[in-house]
Amino acid sequence: MNMEERYIASVDLGTSKLAVCVAKVTDQNVEVIYYKESPSLGIRYSYVLIPGKVKTELRSAISEAQQSLRIKIQQVIVGLPRWYVRQETASASMTRPEPDDLIQESEIRALKSMALESYPLEDSTKEVIYGAVAQSFSTEDCFNEPENDIIGMAAETLEGNFKVFIGNRRYSSNIDSVFNDLGIAIAKKYFTPGITARAVLKSEQMENGVALIDIGAGVSSVTIFKDKIMRFYAAIPFGGNSVTNDIKSECNFSYDLAENIKKAYGACMPNKLSSLGEKSIQIVDEDGNATAQVSVKYISEIITARMKEIIEALLFKIQESGYASEDDLRAGVVVTGGGAELVNCANFIKELSGYSVKIGRPRRSFSCEGCAEASEASAATSMGMILSAKSDRTLNCVNEAVSRLDNPTVTEKVTPPEESATQIAETPETSTIPLQEESPKNEANEVELDPYSQIENPVIEAAVAAAQEEDDDEGSGVFDKPTEKEINEYQKKKAQEKIKKKEHKKLFNFTWTKHILGKVGETVGGLYDEMNNEEV
Repeated sequence: MNMEERYIASVDLGTSKLAVCVAKVTDQNVEVIYYKESPSLGIRYSYVLIPGKVKTELRSAISEAQQSLRIKIQQVIVGLPRWYVRQETASASMTRPEPDDLIQESEIRALKSMALESYPLEDSTKEVIYGAVAQSFSTEDCFNEPENDIIGMAAETLEGNFKVFIGNRRYSSNIDSVFNDLGIAIAKKYFTPGITARAVLKSEQMENGVALIDIGAGVSSVTIFKDKIMRFYAAIPFGGNSVTNDIKSECNFSYDLAENIKKAYGACMPNKLSSLGEKSIQIVDEDGNATAQVSVKYISEIITARMKEIIEALLFKIQESGYASEDDLRAGVVVTGGGAELVNCANFIKELSGYSVKIGRPRRSFSCEGCAEASEASAATSMGMILSAKSDRTLNCVNEAVSRLDNPTVTEKVTPPEESATQIAETPETSTIPLQEESPKNEANEVELDPYSQIENPVIEAAVAAAQEEDDDEGSGVFDKPTEKEINEYQKKKAQEKIKKKEHKKLFNFTWTKHILGKVGETVGGLYDEMNNEEV
């Protein structure tokens, strides 16, 4: 029996990246067939500030996905901003007309709607409710019961308490504007902290109590779960971009060069570096002339100073939540997002907090052959949206399929067949890196924030995907045979992309010393002393 296939497409509008993800869903099986991150413009602190710039970049990103998969994306799911969000409490009660009847899910939903409709926004022209999470329910016979326990009871009265998340209306409207101009419908909007958590956390962690720290480029946040319920959320306007700007300022580098050095050599806890800490990074221009030299240890010191501020601010938020005790957080802390990829990040949080700390990457409740990036911490939000949206069996984001080439569904990254990027430096204590031309000026610190200006009303969904084994199904018959013209255009585009990648690789090339040549190909983390970052 053939199961009906459908496709879900998500867009993660991040401060530093746009992430487009497409997944094929067959029954409960999820297969990621496309995932790619590209630089973002016009987004600040996770919200769309300049719709025109976002539209330009997003059009290109979605077009690339469509051409790679030979499909037409007609609607997407998208996340709401994580900054300028405040949480409040709301409650509602009802007298049941038939006290002997058992409480149904429909009554829970009705109670939730009552609570949200009656919640007094400070200014409905500027604010909107992003979503709400049920905290507890009470009847005349029991108090503060979870939703699963209250359903099926008989009662005369029913009262519910909810955590309400309120955001900026304009920022939500800006998202609508971008996609309307692109001719792409928005199927769902998610307030992503709860969604991200469900992508990387295990059920027992949420049951026992866990704090999820998400370190993004422009915003870092903490979300606390206890008894499988989202209890607390807070965010700060600092993240990976702050670290990059510090490297840029301290070393007098361009933003792009600082960002690439952070990704290649970035580590916390310089006192834990091995002999690599005594090595230096030599910056050279296109002619091979040395322009600057900086030690790896110094880069780590810059990173650690900023990360300490970010982590301590998030730990303060945990203290404010009222869920900071070891009894409340039996599962400790899980750190995710792009910042979690810094070497020793988890260990640094453990040192500052005393909690057990693990790195959270998307749990393999999906298959992603050919899309390894979908398993990285930076993809947690995208995968959370995909896994949550799959519960809606009516959702299909690819309503119009066009011809697909006779090659695998996933377009793998092309590695140019050129000479090895690894060369032997002349001095045994340095590695060299060509000086990259400065790209357009990063605008992250040029815009003053408007603390009140606003958004829409999607409800937070909390579907947790069970791990499933995915069959190797290409979905034959879904796509028509391509024309000769389409094949030629596709091959021409791929040839151009290959040339661009070769040029990029020549512009930015790390050269390790002979002393550590044998380590090339390993991750940078492998060059540090026995610092084990556990994964969830």
